[in-house]
Amino acid sequence: MARILVLYYSSYGHTAQMAEAVAKGVREAGHECDIRHVPETAPQEVVESAGFQKMEGHQCIEGPEHLENYAGIVVGSPTRYGRMSSQMASFWDQTGGLWQKGALVGKVGAAFTSTASQHGGQETTCFSILTNLLHMGCTVVGLDYGFDGQMGVDAVHGGTPYGASTIAAGDGSRQPSEVDLAGATYLGRRVAQAAAKLHG
Repeated sequence: MARILVLYYSSYGHTAQMAEAVAKGVREAGHECDIRHVPETAPQEVVESAGFQKMEGHQCIEGPEHLENYAGIVVGSPTRYGRMSSQMASFWDQTGGLWQKGALVGKVGAAFTSTASQHGGQETTCFSILTNLLHMGCTVVGLDYGFDGQMGVDAVHGGTPYGASTIAAGDGSRQPSEVDLAGATYLGRRVAQAAAKLHG
């Protein structure tokens, strides 16, 4: 049985919902899954004025060293100008010791994100996450076209071969659709299956 970590940051709850969907896929595949979020690093006045939601229901990860405990790591972040949030970047900036000793080499990695618009940087944000995972030596799993939900053009939805995604709208009013959540669940299942094969 593979043990998978879903690690995320969320300002308004969209990425947190996607994290739950990823974890669902891992568990449906018969594997263990922990959901953790990274610490909030924005100044309190920014958190309050922007109306950020508290990341309740999931524990905050205690530190980068805990990444070593997992066969797979699925990382989720909302988009900030086409890249991962500063909160998530700050966490990965603390992983130099893990990189130096090759602690994550061979683990399975994947990405998911949330953007305000359809062309708000979903692919580049996933790439900014995957770049970190590749530098760590992870084997990357994308949202392959076995998930055909990302192929339709009759409705607004997320989905990119580089990772699962959702669209929140500029005011955060749009919640992840069934297609978006299904893509995240599919991604979680694929990560778990790959990790089990590589680490079984």
